[in-house]
Amino acid sequence: MTLRTCLTLAALLAAHTAGSAAEPAESAYRWPHGARAAVSLAYDDALDSQLDHAIPTLDKYGLKGSFYLQLSNPAVDKRLADWRRAASHGHELGNHSLFHQCSAKAAGHDWVQRQRDLDTTTAEQMQDQVRVANTMLYAIDGKRERTYTVPCGDVLAGGVNYLPGLRDAFVAIKVGGTAVTPAMRGLDPYAVGVYAPEGLSGQQLIALVEQAARQGTMVNFTFHGVGGDYLTTSAAAHEELVSYLAAHRDRYWTDTFLNIMTYVKTHGDH
Repeated sequence: MTLRTCLTLAALLAAHTAGSAAEPAESAYRWPHGARAAVSLAYDDALDSQLDHAIPTLDKYGLKGSFYLQLSNPAVDKRLADWRRAASHGHELGNHSLFHQCSAKAAGHDWVQRQRDLDTTTAEQMQDQVRVANTMLYAIDGKRERTYTVPCGDVLAGGVNYLPGLRDAFVAIKVGGTAVTPAMRGLDPYAVGVYAPEGLSGQQLIALVEQAARQGTMVNFTFHGVGGDYLTTSAAAHEELVSYLAAHRDRYWTDTFLNIMTYVKTHGDH
């Protein structure tokens, strides 16, 4: 149950090597406080390890993350007070749908349950469920503005793209893609690329952040397990990244995806 990505570790290292040669910064784009890049630290599926490891680390260094809740995950029901506490501390609770529907016919998706197969769900059904998820999130944190991360990056429900019918419900939407946004100009806020790291070291994660700074754009991470669960990033690697960002606040604007995209949509191609 993951946001799939085509970016392999080899491609990641190749991009970093190529980027160190000559990547012109998008100098005309002005991030808050003179930052060279924006950084979104996001976490999918509402996992226990995020509450046990990711959030305490973020709080330790005074940074805010975005947590995309699959509302049917038992960890939402059993640890509702913890998610409410996270929201009260400034972390974003994002929409990751009710049931995490993905395409069962996609490669490697043999885990998709029959009743949660996006291929047999209509676009209208998926839109209804995602909107209900927004209502449930409002009941948790009392907020109306929301962002959405597409489960598995699969946008076709019954063969129809279901995202256009949800644009009015979200400030921005993340789909599959690469970690570093190529350019801010012309960016579609309803098709923002994101990368789901697994097993990377802190230095490999930091290398992507540095690439974003060279380009003057933003980097979007979507973690799953942190020090546990699945698609895991070690707690040590995660803390190394967070510590680095906290130590370089003048260079990197680390904030919730909601705040970053609100800024982007408000300021446009400036």
